[in-house]
Amino acid sequence: MRNNRSLSRELSLISLGLIKEKGDLKLNKYQIEEIFESALDSLIDHCRDELDNCESELENASQKIVESELQEGVDPSFSNVRDELKKSLKKIETVMNTLSVSLDFPKLIVSSGQIDIREDVNQRISKVINNLQIIDSDIDQVMVGWRLKRLPRIDRDILRLAYLDINFLNTPIAVACDEAVNLANKYSDDQGKKFINGVLRRLQTV
Repeated sequence: MRNNRSLSRELSLISLGLIKEKGDLKLNKYQIEEIFESALDSLIDHCRDELDNCESELENASQKIVESELQEGVDPSFSNVRDELKKSLKKIETVMNTLSVSLDFPKLIVSSGQIDIREDVNQRISKVINNLQIIDSDIDQVMVGWRLKRLPRIDRDILRLAYLDINFLNTPIAVACDEAVNLANKYSDDQGKKFINGVLRRLQTV
């Protein structure tokens, strides 16, 4: 099962993406709660879409196995099909783990000893919004030949959450950077991932 703080960060990232950056960013608790609920729905929908894609891949691989078994002799392509099937199964396992945590969310909230994910996400969103100028300014200072505002929104928010972890939530730098890289791998493109990695390395030396 996924680490609950990783789930908090992902829900925080999705939540921030639902907030318009222009105008007054001050939000009350009720507004943040609504954003959180929308983010949770988006995450579950995303997981379901991924699960559907995995199911399709699995069906295709299974069909190829059936076709290869009907052929005479040993088909050398069978090993490739088997590898393809293994990759699909691994992907399904990852998505199902994510989905199971998301759908089991109410249980996480009330279980003793569990992190209150809702409050954790609300805290992250509030701190980013209330300290946005400081966060963006500090990140800008470690960006060489580029400005934060020129990055895609998703990349900006990943870096903001990493900065928040390091400077506001006392998260070990290595952990904060690893979590940011994981989010980049899931939500950013190849160029964005490389850029985020570079900025994270410079943030570690500040």
